[in-house]
Formats: sequence, C-alpha cells, structure tokens
Amino acid sequence: MNWLKLESLAQLNEIISNSFLPENKGVAIFKHSTQCPVSFAAKSRLESTWNFDNELPVYYLDLIAFREISNQIASELNITHQSPQLLVVKDGKCIYNASHISISVKELEKVI
Repeated sequence: MNWLKLESLAQLNEIISNSFLPENKGVAIFKHSTQCPVSFAAKSRLESTWNFDNELPVYYLDLIAFREISNQIASELNITHQSPQLLVVKDGKCIYNASHISISVKELEKVI
C-alpha cells in the first residue's frame, strides 16, 4: 500500500481538485488517530487487503498532528468527523465514507 501523507490545507485543496480528473476513479483519504487501537486495527486491515495501488491514490492523515485538516475535510465534503475514517472523493464529493469496523475494501470495491 502506497500511503501519501496529507499534511497541509493546500494539499487538501489539490486532492479535491484532482478528484475531478477523468482518469481518476477517485482519491482516498484515511483519517487515523495514532493513539487509538481501533484506528490501528483499521489501518492494519486496509494495508493487508488494499488492492487499488494503480487506480486509487490513498492519503494518510494523522489526526493528532493535523486536526485542522480533518475539520476542513468535514466542512468541505459535508461529512461528520470520525476516527478512523476512510473517505473516497470523486468530482469534489464524498462517494464513500466508512468509519471504525465498517471500513472494508470489499465495500469500497462496489463504489469504485
């Protein structure tokens, strides 16, 4: 799994802009709390089952270090903040939103 770090609001704006590119099936954002065992388990599950490396870029957001970015994501995409949380953005809209034990590659496959 090729994690791309999400560490700035400018980068978030670029990610949302890139979600409009026709060659993209979307852009994934995984919001992770480094202090939460549930978040650690969700991250481990994703890493062991992820099979979208060539079709879906995935960004990793450390919620402890970059909470303001998470707040902006919630505002711009009109979603409720959760942790852990996996989002897929396509054409500027959130087309997949799962948190905690609901995060599933199998369910994600149905969306993209």
